[in-house]
Amino acid sequence: MNSPPPRTILANRLHRRPPAWWDVRSDLLHFALINYALPKSRLEKYIPAGRFLIPEFDVNGQKLALMSAVPFVDSDFRFVRLAPWLKFRFGQTNYRVYVIDRQTGEHGVWFFGTTLGSRLVHPAQWFWRIPWHYARYQVNFDYDQLGGRYTHFAYHTTCGWASAEIEVEDTGQPVSLQAGFSSLDEQILILTHPVAGFYDRRDGRPGSYTVWHEEIKLTQARPRRLYFSLYERLGLLTRQEMQQPHSIFLCPRITFDVHLPPQTLPEVSPDWPARGTIEVQ
Repeated sequence: MNSPPPRTILANRLHRRPPAWWDVRSDLLHFALINYALPKSRLEKYIPAGRFLIPEFDVNGQKLALMSAVPFVDSDFRFVRLAPWLKFRFGQTNYRVYVIDRQTGEHGVWFFGTTLGSRLVHPAQWFWRIPWHYARYQVNFDYDQLGGRYTHFAYHTTCGWASAEIEVEDTGQPVSLQAGFSSLDEQILILTHPVAGFYDRRDGRPGSYTVWHEEIKLTQARPRRLYFSLYERLGLLTRQEMQQPHSIFLCPRITFDVHLPPQTLPEVSPDWPARGTIEVQ
């Protein structure tokens, strides 16, 4: 059976459901999507093959997988119904791989984990066993409203599990079709609009949660300095490769809904606990 066109799938994902009791809403500021193309073989030991496929894309004549680092600032992280007056602000970075869920056939993301510049990380670790890690953030931004572009964009993150150095140059130009995709709708669906995220819980069991957001108005950027200690430690990218991303997209503000609590998935495959582990610090 042929799958629906990307725009049809996107239309379904853009439908916003009413907030549930534990749902979180936050305006994400200084959002960056930094994508890397790399051989699928480097990723395979970290992704449970019984549940997920790692899609490959034709990038400059090579079949390569895609992964990303996604830093942003949660400006007003809040539980929409439970305590909407209680708001938090902190830096966050998601480390993820683009995958296909074998059960649904849909594109999603596999999370290595997330760093947060907030002590909220500790109750989330305790109650939901989610792979979040505390980090210290230094951020430096200058956004030209009239020009519609950043004149400075930088993150410095310190964390034993995943430190990062990010400095990029915003071109101010809208995102164009990137290598590996046949249409902008396909690119949006896979790179900027995956709504299901999967991960290993801190107790080793598989977990998942979903998000909602509108289509993101993005500009393209070029790297100035990029370093991600996690990707070096896992043997996924060298320092030199980190300076050559597949693509970098920026957005000054976008609202996300996070549907919580996370779900614990059934262990559908015997390979789930047998993959390479990611050290937790």
